[in-house]
Amino acid sequence: MSKAKSDNAATAEADTTDAPPLAAFESSVAELESLVESLEAGDISLEQALAKFERGVTLARQCQTMLKSAELRVDQLVGQAPDEHTEPFTGPAEDAVD
Repeated sequence: MSKAKSDNAATAEADTTDAPPLAAFESSVAELESLVESLEAGDISLEQALAKFERGVTLARQCQTMLKSAELRVDQLVGQAPDEHTEPFTGPAEDAVD
């Protein structure tokens, strides 16, 4: 294998190992949704509710970290200058009023 090919392979491998896998994010979101449903049902003890809440906070923080990492990768991929700022996507769920 040529040096260029091995360098490209190493870069591709580094890109995939540095970023959290999409499956981990989706799994965390699914678990978080399950925890919320369980808490909303209200048929668990206070101790169980606190444990689920604590787990939910941990998952939410992990998801936020993964999203921030993805945002930084997107900025790098599009070649954005460091002093520029991207605007976060505002979907229908964020526009809805409770």
